[in-house]
Amino acid sequence: MSDLKNVQPLDEFNWDEFENGANVNINKDDLKKAYDETLNKIQEHEVVEGTVIAMDKKEVIVNIGYKSDGIIPASEFRYNPELKVGDKVEVYVEDQEDKKGQLVLSHKKARLAKSWEKINKALEDEEVIQGFIKCRTKGGMIVDIYGIEAFLPGSQIDVHPIRDYDVFVGKTMEFKVVKINQEFRNVVVSHKALIEAELEAQRKEIISKLEKGQILEGTVKNITSYGVFVDLGGVDGLIHITDLSWGRVNDPHEVVTLDQKIKVVILDFDEEKKRIALGLKQLTPHPWDSLDPELKVGDHIKGKVVVMADYGAFVEIQPGVEGLIHVSEMSWSQHLRSAQEFMKVGDEVEAVILTLDREERKMSLGIKQLKEDPWETIEVKYPVGSKHTAKVRNFTNFGIFVELEEGVDGLIHISDLSWTKKVKHPSEFTTVGADIDVIVLDIDKENRRLSLGHKQLEENPWNKYEEIYTPGSVHKGKIAEMMDKGAVITLEEGGEGFATPKHLQKEDGTQAKQGEELDFKVIEFVKDSKRIILSHSRTFEEGKDDFKAAAPRHHNNNGHKNEGSAINNVVAGTSLGDIDALAQLKAEMEKNGNK
Repeated sequence: MSDLKNVQPLDEFNWDEFENGANVNINKDDLKKAYDETLNKIQEHEVVEGTVIAMDKKEVIVNIGYKSDGIIPASEFRYNPELKVGDKVEVYVEDQEDKKGQLVLSHKKARLAKSWEKINKALEDEEVIQGFIKCRTKGGMIVDIYGIEAFLPGSQIDVHPIRDYDVFVGKTMEFKVVKINQEFRNVVVSHKALIEAELEAQRKEIISKLEKGQILEGTVKNITSYGVFVDLGGVDGLIHITDLSWGRVNDPHEVVTLDQKIKVVILDFDEEKKRIALGLKQLTPHPWDSLDPELKVGDHIKGKVVVMADYGAFVEIQPGVEGLIHVSEMSWSQHLRSAQEFMKVGDEVEAVILTLDREERKMSLGIKQLKEDPWETIEVKYPVGSKHTAKVRNFTNFGIFVELEEGVDGLIHISDLSWTKKVKHPSEFTTVGADIDVIVLDIDKENRRLSLGHKQLEENPWNKYEEIYTPGSVHKGKIAEMMDKGAVITLEEGGEGFATPKHLQKEDGTQAKQGEELDFKVIEFVKDSKRIILSHSRTFEEGKDDFKAAAPRHHNNNGHKNEGSAINNVVAGTSLGDIDALAQLKAEMEKNGNK
């Protein structure tokens, strides 16, 4: 018995055949090959047909003629509640044999694979297919086609813009496949493409019958900032915003509403570009044609400012009739200004008609004409010699421009600012925007300009200076400014004089300096040119009094001794700067001699 325990059966021995008396020498591999040939030839990742052989609430068992059956979750057949044993179904072979030796099938993948084939064929053949709109998504809708989710862009739902997408959810509609991304398995469909072909035929027929000037009825399809699109029954036309109304339109919504039925006139069309230009305002008479025929230049009218520009304002008298108020017609003032300083859009204004051209449909208006032109009666309000307060507008090197009232300007010459002070530039005297008292010197009505003075508001001090600063008189003065040619001296009694360097020498031989206060003798006084020539050195020079006293003792041939020789003797010892003073002295001597 112990020997029998070590006996092992032969692997290749077939006991069945041995019992049946068959040839025991047949190879097992040959038998396996013969068995496999009786089964269906299947490949992984392909769709085949099978038969339902058993089913319950959880699983469906399908036989595809293979050595084992496949088990598929019952949930994959929920779309077909009538499924029963014996039914033929398509299945997708995922794996011929898993780790457990089980055939792995999928009915859902089989449906998707077949659906993908159908969708690709629909794109290739431009076939019309049905789909169920499941829900909204960003930019469009999701459509179920053969179990595959496809994207329907909002622009492809209809030829008209869609304002409410939700009304399409839950509907079954016809579509055309327009694009497929094979890599990402994305499908894009269109419903609009189905009706465009029909509309194209309608459009061609409609356009072929169009004529300029033809009046048609249409429906407002879309409103934009630049115009309105109108559906003419299969073809769209555009009413540009400028053709909606004879008046100015800021927003087309002011004139029409969506879905409104309106009559329009054909202005122009292009068959090739399929563009149709429509007009709405052309169906009513031009407002200029209905403008009051009695209206004329000089009449007063009222209107509303509709457009502003720097150069003026456009005023709407009635819808479609506008007039321009140029900025120069807004004020009598000559100063350049912007129209925005006078009015703004929306203002109700009254104006005077300046020009009216009905043929060219142009009108110019003015508002300054509502006030009296101040220059018409300028002599009454601003007579020569009258005193006023003006506002400084701007400076020039030669004077100050001032404004007495709007439209009335004047000039104060730099020489008319002060009797005594030498003003080099007006900015030394006042500032822009400041008030200044003036007196009217002259009126230039033609050029609309007044000549004004400021110093004339005070008495001319040179009338008094003429009596004070007689030649030869001595006065206290302070050296205010030193220059190469001499010095400016401020005199104690008022006014300024001038001394040359020679006449600034002091008694000790030194030269006078700025800021020193000294005695000065008047050498020359000229009222017309407002000139006072002074000398300090003359106040201490010897013989100055003898000279002054001796002069009257010389007479001419008329009973006076010859003072000319005495003058000439003095002149011989004086400089050119003293000649004017001597000439003045001579004139006085002659005057006294005549007396």
